[in-house]
Amino acid sequence: MYDFLTSLELYDFLKGPMVWVSFIIFAGGSIYRISSLLSKAKKVKVISTYMSLKYSLRSIFHWTVPFASTNMRKHPWFTLVAFLFHGCLIVAPLVLLAHNKLWYNSWQIRLWSVSERVADIMTLTVIVCVVIFMIRRLVTPEVRFVTFASDFVILAIAAAPFVSGFLAYHQLFFDYKLMVALHIFSGEIMLAAIPFTRLSHMLFFWLTRAYTGSDFGAVRHSRDY
Repeated sequence: MYDFLTSLELYDFLKGPMVWVSFIIFAGGSIYRISSLLSKAKKVKVISTYMSLKYSLRSIFHWTVPFASTNMRKHPWFTLVAFLFHGCLIVAPLVLLAHNKLWYNSWQIRLWSVSERVADIMTLTVIVCVVIFMIRRLVTPEVRFVTFASDFVILAIAAAPFVSGFLAYHQLFFDYKLMVALHIFSGEIMLAAIPFTRLSHMLFFWLTRAYTGSDFGAVRHSRDY
């Protein structure tokens, strides 16, 4: 079993066919989920009745700028952790030198890369933030009340590519080939899981904020932030 996990054949499969499988699942699932949501919104006339470009953009702006909303200012430490987590989670995979080399070799795409030290800081930031989220779900009463086992699974899925990538790069524990295989596989699992789990909020955030902002601004004549 160990020989299989560290074999060249498995590595080639994970960085070849499995990449396309995960991308197809992500793209197909995302298109399906978004189109289904828009279809339901059309049936109940949400878009034609409530949607306003002005209030949609106002809401999106205030909820994507750190501390712009009242709720963010009421919870400054959680806001800081949340923005650091999401920022590093999205940006880190795009600016890692090793990733950029692979993208250039595969698709001739060249992106800006950060130093190894900055990459380590971003990686550790994601890991620490995940730990904070887990502790928060265990000790904060109002959060623990709406926490399920699946929430911890989602956090583990988000953290796995960063933990395995950090261990693989620094070769601190375990076998290098094994950690690289787990890093690739966990990244593909995360990508494929986005449309079908709570990770889908990255797809729906813009739509839900646009609807909420329009409802509050154009209908209730109030702010949603």
